[in-house]
Amino acid sequence: MALVSIVLSLLLAVFVSFLCFPAVVRFLGEQVGHYLRRSSRTRRELLLARVATEAKNHEAERIEVEDYDWEEIASAAIDGRVGNKEDKQWEGIVGFFHPFCNAGGGGERVLWAAIRATQKRWPKAVCVVYTGDHDVDKTAILKRVKDRFNIHLHPPTVHFLYLTTRHWVLASTWPRFTLLGQSLGSLVLAYDAFALLVPDIFVDTMGYAFALALSSLFFPNVPTGAYVHYPTISTDMLDSLQAGGQGINAGAGKGYRGAAKQKYWQLFARTYSRVGSAIDVVMTNSTWTQAHVSSLWGPSRNKRNNTTENDIDVVFPPVAVEEVTQAVEVSLASEKKRGPYILYIAQFRPEKNHQLILEAFAKFLRSDPKLPAYPNEKPQLILIGSVRDSLDEKSVYKLRLLAHELHMKENVEFLCDAPWPQMLEWMGRASVGVNGMWNEHFGIGVVEYQAAGLISVVNNSGGPKLDIVVDVDGKPTGFHATTAEEYAEGFGKALTLSLEETLAMRQRARKSAERFTDRGFAEKWLRNMDKLVKLQVERTRK
Repeated sequence: MALVSIVLSLLLAVFVSFLCFPAVVRFLGEQVGHYLRRSSRTRRELLLARVATEAKNHEAERIEVEDYDWEEIASAAIDGRVGNKEDKQWEGIVGFFHPFCNAGGGGERVLWAAIRATQKRWPKAVCVVYTGDHDVDKTAILKRVKDRFNIHLHPPTVHFLYLTTRHWVLASTWPRFTLLGQSLGSLVLAYDAFALLVPDIFVDTMGYAFALALSSLFFPNVPTGAYVHYPTISTDMLDSLQAGGQGINAGAGKGYRGAAKQKYWQLFARTYSRVGSAIDVVMTNSTWTQAHVSSLWGPSRNKRNNTTENDIDVVFPPVAVEEVTQAVEVSLASEKKRGPYILYIAQFRPEKNHQLILEAFAKFLRSDPKLPAYPNEKPQLILIGSVRDSLDEKSVYKLRLLAHELHMKENVEFLCDAPWPQMLEWMGRASVGVNGMWNEHFGIGVVEYQAAGLISVVNNSGGPKLDIVVDVDGKPTGFHATTAEEYAEGFGKALTLSLEETLAMRQRARKSAERFTDRGFAEKWLRNMDKLVKLQVERTRK
């Protein structure tokens, strides 16, 4: 902890210096940037040589072509200028900052879909992923991407650089001042990345805004882009400290310690706002995230760009809607294949609130529900999610214990790191999909539920409430809940609808999911990526 304290103090000193002497810090930062470029030049040359060699070995190989037309997508993304040969032949290096790229969650699906779209649009560009997953090599990662998400990448132009300082962004490294610690730790991690290779475009897809600010400080000519899944801090988080608040920190603002925590969060929010203003292109995954990011970053960004327009774009994450709809039937005949199964697809992390869903399911079972549509079957809760590390493994262990304590061990099934085909199978067998996270930034799993025709019972907040489980044709596509009692009631409603009502709601849910396709993501991603490429070309010419 002594080393952590020293580094934290040094980083704080740097930021204080920047606030007081910005010109001096910018000058020193650019000198560090020149040093990093020189020191990583050899690795860059070796990487490009490796790309050329692998490309020759894969000449006969082609990336699988999806059902949609990529030329048409690229054309729509850049207003019909797809024929510009010079533009399409851009061959720079795009650095994707994603230290947990092998986690297998919705955030990783965004990363791989973004890389796939970038590869399609700029075949000569090189996509480099900065990751801390030392236990897997390129082959293993790409295989998991294919198995988990059914995304096929072109191996020669995607490479991985392995970071040695990922522990600096782990919550366990910062038992106190976690928000600030992880953000400053991301500076250490970003420096580690730049020491390995300085990209031509730097994109963060995990929410490390401070890393992007460091890039702008070191390399003013390198455009930066952010895909924000969840703001590091938000007004909802500040409000949650009050009595009656929700989330992990609910009601933590009481007393002197609580007041100090609230003040600390307010100061951090101001710093976070300053940092966000330096990013060239910002995308968010939902209207909820956009609203919060705009409230924090918008004023500073507008001042910097001398405009009043909101330049923060909503780019809904890619969901395998087409694949799910093809694999899972929604019809009168398919109702015979479904049972009273409640499906929860989410990583086994505390904020996903599996505990709430287990408690709600226990209340539902204790109510002795009468399910005419499933007279000979017992309700089951199916929990599917990826397990990233030992902390997630401990979470699963505690959840298993809770299921046992609630006397429903036989009614709950845990499927850790389930492959995509198994997930599809359960989407076809289940009747209800559930989401328990408060202020879920988007909810890819919820869209998958809808595409499969599941009736969703989701938290009455965030993306699932505002963007996904909304009325279609003036009628509901699911139910919203907050407490265990409300979830239990939602399960009961979803499983006791008449056959006619059930089928109609499933079809409305599937119609709702059509707004969140891979194609829609690709079009918007390329539109924003095109801005970064043009910025890079312009800045290089100066």
